[in-house]
Amino acid sequence: MKRRDFIALLGGAAAAWPLAAHAQQPAMPLIGHLHSGSPNEWAPFVAAFRGGLKEAGYVEGQNVAIEFRWAEHQPDRLPSMAAELVRRQVAVIVTNSLAGLAAKSATTTIPIVFGSGADPVKLGLVASLNRPEGNVTGVNFFANDLEAKRLGLLHELVPQAAAVAALANPSFPDTADRLRELQEAAPRLGKQIQVVNAATASEIDAAFAGFAQRRPDALIVVTGSFMTARRYQLAALAMRHALPAIYAEREQVLAGGLMSYSSSIIEAYHLKGVYTGRILKGAKPADLPVVRPTRLELVINLAAAKALGL
Repeated sequence: MKRRDFIALLGGAAAAWPLAAHAQQPAMPLIGHLHSGSPNEWAPFVAAFRGGLKEAGYVEGQNVAIEFRWAEHQPDRLPSMAAELVRRQVAVIVTNSLAGLAAKSATTTIPIVFGSGADPVKLGLVASLNRPEGNVTGVNFFANDLEAKRLGLLHELVPQAAAVAALANPSFPDTADRLRELQEAAPRLGKQIQVVNAATASEIDAAFAGFAQRRPDALIVVTGSFMTARRYQLAALAMRHALPAIYAEREQVLAGGLMSYSSSIIEAYHLKGVYTGRILKGAKPADLPVVRPTRLELVINLAAAKALGL
């Protein structure tokens, strides 16, 4: 073989090497993100999820892709969305409480990582916190066991408040348990709980219009993803009606609310990202105990307190 023919052949082989290597690279893993809310409302929490993924070694667009499905507070859309992600053969499905139930019904093989303020055992998402079993695990941030504590904190701030309105979304999975907790704690503090349901933005407006007639002394916003999503509306209405109110999450105080008490949802979503990364690396959901944040935070908006004369 002539020297120049050998060089040409070698050059052609070298050019083919990157193409062959590229063809053998595994496809980028795809995460399905399924949520009952809407993207604008949950943007800070999705950013925290991406931060957890990055901590685990995954960056969207570089070595992982995320496909989002938002039900826009229409829970009946979740089953079809979950089924669609299953057909897409995503590597893992990331959810909140309501979406987690839909995803679990749609697949017994694709790993599911949930974030829930409700008790995931009572909801049926996992068999137990330490041994989730099956294909589901996630993060359980403290929310549902704290309604009585929030009522106590509200009492400390406005001890003269006797009639307390409890604004709740009846479609949230464990709202009944949370209201029962409030009703049991109220007599010990000399309170009367007035339950008002709201599952849409217009129903929240109607609830506050009713407060103008009934004149409760204070307000407790019962925990739930819908109430978190409507945080700006709730804070503005509470201030307009001069109602001292306590919420579940820091984000509701950042939106202008008076006070909150819970663990951090931002931290919970970060942990969801970390867990998702571990599963992408090969960990099985059944081997990952449900995480529960250990830090609780009381947040008070001093500007709101001053405006309310507290």
